[in-house]
Amino acid sequence: MIWKDFIKLIKFRLTFLVVFSASITFLIGSKVNIQLGTQEGINWINWAKLIIGGFLITGAANGFNEIIEKDLDRLMKRTSDRPLPAGRMTNGQALILSLFMGFGGTYLLGSLNLFTGFLSIFAIILYAFAYTPLKQKSPISVFVGAIPGALPTMIGYIAAHPKLDEIALIVFFIQFVWQFPHFWAIAWVLDDDYKLAGFRLLPTGKRDTTSAVITFISTLILLPVSLLPTFYGYGGYYIGGVSLVCSLIFLYQAFMLMRTREISAARQLMFGSFLYLPVVQLMFLFDFVGK
Repeated sequence: MIWKDFIKLIKFRLTFLVVFSASITFLIGSKVNIQLGTQEGINWINWAKLIIGGFLITGAANGFNEIIEKDLDRLMKRTSDRPLPAGRMTNGQALILSLFMGFGGTYLLGSLNLFTGFLSIFAIILYAFAYTPLKQKSPISVFVGAIPGALPTMIGYIAAHPKLDEIALIVFFIQFVWQFPHFWAIAWVLDDDYKLAGFRLLPTGKRDTTSAVITFISTLILLPVSLLPTFYGYGGYYIGGVSLVCSLIFLYQAFMLMRTREISAARQLMFGSFLYLPVVQLMFLFDFVGK
């Protein structure tokens, strides 16, 4: 039971997806170094440090989030069985665990380079202490939350190649834009539950045509953004083709939500978002050509 509560505290599935994105961009950064001749192969020890450090940092951010939202989590069916609202873990215990993970993760990522360590601290602060309290106040919280949500890609890349270059911005921007249809699809599906806690995550705060149109527009913006690796010459035609096909499918799902405004359509878009990002990121890694 203790292990299961820890898994829930750190939101393991979300943490896994975050670390997965960072690990892929670390490998892309490593390919850049190999092309530049600054290293002969991938440093798998540093890759392991990134994964462990990223896991700890993300777990810490989620722990702080659950401490702050303990009373609100108790109001929602989806979150009422988390260890804090269910009373199986105290705020003090969660705080100690989160601080330990935060310090440990920062140390590991900072040992790769100081820029990576700084970005990890910034991500925790922005997610836990800016995005979290804004969720009850304004839909702008989705924009704020998309920044720390996309930072892991930049953190992973810079952990391998400590430079804020075009590739770092491209991987960040793809994940940043992707999060809007992703978040809003989830918010549409869970809107009734979110309202119990007073969360306002849909663009207009409710399931209406305007929210659906804005979600569609964000997915439309993602299409050209996903082609940036090929446009700038860092990826080949394979990543361009796969990104185009995935974006068109994603766009169709968003169109169906806009046309029907049904929860089932939002659920299709949500599941589509889960597949979209890892497919595009993996394809960028495999089809990375550099310059």
